[in-house]
Amino acid sequence: MKILVINAGSSSLKFQLIDMENESVIAKGLVERIGTVDPTTDLTYSWKDKKIKEKQLKKSKTHSEAMEMVLDVLVGKDRTDLEVKDDGQHLVGTGVIADLSEIGAVGHRVLHGGEKFTASCLIDDACIAAIKENIPLGPLHNPANLMGIEACQKVLPDVPQVAVFDTAFHQTMPPKAYLYGVPMEYYEKLHVRRYGFHGTSHRYVSKRVCEFLGVDRSKTRVITCHLGNGSSMCAVENGKCIDTSMGITPLEGVIMGTRSGSMDPAVVQYICNNEHISVDEMLTICNKKSGLLGISGLSSDMRDIDKAADEGNERANIARDMLVYGIRKYIGSYAAAMNGVDVIVFTAGIGENNCALRERVMQGFEYLGAKLDPAKNAGCREEAVISTDDSKVKICVIPTDEEIVIARDTLCIVTGKPIDVACPPPDAWPWNLFA
Repeated sequence: MKILVINAGSSSLKFQLIDMENESVIAKGLVERIGTVDPTTDLTYSWKDKKIKEKQLKKSKTHSEAMEMVLDVLVGKDRTDLEVKDDGQHLVGTGVIADLSEIGAVGHRVLHGGEKFTASCLIDDACIAAIKENIPLGPLHNPANLMGIEACQKVLPDVPQVAVFDTAFHQTMPPKAYLYGVPMEYYEKLHVRRYGFHGTSHRYVSKRVCEFLGVDRSKTRVITCHLGNGSSMCAVENGKCIDTSMGITPLEGVIMGTRSGSMDPAVVQYICNNEHISVDEMLTICNKKSGLLGISGLSSDMRDIDKAADEGNERANIARDMLVYGIRKYIGSYAAAMNGVDVIVFTAGIGENNCALRERVMQGFEYLGAKLDPAKNAGCREEAVISTDDSKVKICVIPTDEEIVIARDTLCIVTGKPIDVACPPPDAWPWNLFA
């Protein structure tokens, strides 16, 4: 079966077509500038080891039109306006499937499932209603995810659709980890709690590293470090998430590209009162103008931060130190929470590619039994053990693959097979204690 994986943003649509016979990526791409003021819509498409960028003359006003563009390319109607980046030649016929009937199902990334979803599910009216109910918890992402779902339902009306939630993996957290120290009534009435995000990545990486090392996931304590423009940490004990750094929104946790990370909530009130701005304006600042960008005053990109810091820029150096310090604190606290740690994993854009940052993070963890091997770490960007041979704690790099998790869940649901998740049945959920 071929499964189309969709990750819809407010003005973008990422896609992958995966052949589940061998879990190979047939084609992938990105549609940008959907519904914006730009005169064109861009589609970047990788197919048969070719990277193609197509500049559409027709503006795509909706996600449905963007989906039609994607399907048009996948089916491969003859075209002569395709620019191949590597050699500049033109191609005719980019199709990887004969017709749309080859798409057996569509899997959608959905940010926020709230407490309603502990696993992926078939998209029906009840599922869509629940996603809409969670818009107040995910106001930036859930509406965009819904647009992607509605677009696929329109252009592929007879193809089953599956929702895979970023928050689902974290639903095994106990109350002591997910509750905030505010009156319980706010949890009962408003569902104020820690939900966590990047769950699909943490789920994939924590499982994959155990397979890679040949250890029993049900007997292994793993700390996963998903480090990118958005970063989160996760404590995975015996295959289940017991704690994670992001909170009711993706704003909590370590300092990120443009997000502040955790701070005293009174900071918001103090700045609002003194700068005469609203809470909403302040939250926009916390989400889009803070973090590495806000501290450095230069960039949200870690590569730029590293370059500037290495050249002597003090603010860039402080920003980098804040990120490293934050990651180290979470590693230490999660090791304490699990009474030790067996594996520490780095993943996502920064975690997979920034060797120097990994070395900075792991300095001084010998007391924990974790020893980084500088030679193994240097230049490592693939699956690998980067700890010393005598390190009691394995330190690993595992590239994340959220798309394959979405595809696997989608396949299981449409074929009636059980999903590989470590989550208790609903009647065992700890929050039922507070119903």
